Amino acid sequence: MTQEAHVDPTRAAFDAFKTLPRDVPINMLNLIRYRDKATYPDGHEHAGKGWSGERAYQEYGTTSGPIFRRVGGKIIWRGDFQCVVTGPEDEHWDAAFIAYYPNAGAFLEMVTDPDYRIAVVNRQAAVLTSRLIRFHPGDGNSDGFA
Repeated sequence: MTQEAHVDPTRAAFDAFKTLPRDVPINMLNLIRYRDKATYPDGHEHAGKGWSGERAYQEYGTTSGPIFRRVGGKIIWRGDFQCVVTGPEDEHWDAAFIAYYPNAGAFLEMVTDPDYRIAVVNRQAAVLTSRLIRFHPGDGNSDGFA
């Protein structure tokens, strides 16, 4: 794989996120590529279990899901990767979904929750590279691209 690995936001990217309005709904596009084998830190309860990245990401969903739902999050679209039409030919994604949050503050509440900080270790162990892109929801009712 030639692409650079992106698992957690950089400080600059997270700071840019925090400067945007917090009181408006947001959609977060998630593109995930799993590790072949999850890489947990030494001493973690799941280290040494031989889990795949996909299995570790399932654990992330199980452990972070209640927090995601508590802050008002929901998955509004999920799709299965088929091919890249425009972009690097060697790029592919194992999971793609859009998460809705009632406002950006809800996302910040989730990622700073102490239980989420425990759960996110599963995501870090699972993910080889990812993209997390914030969008303001559009109306989706246009007949064209403009």
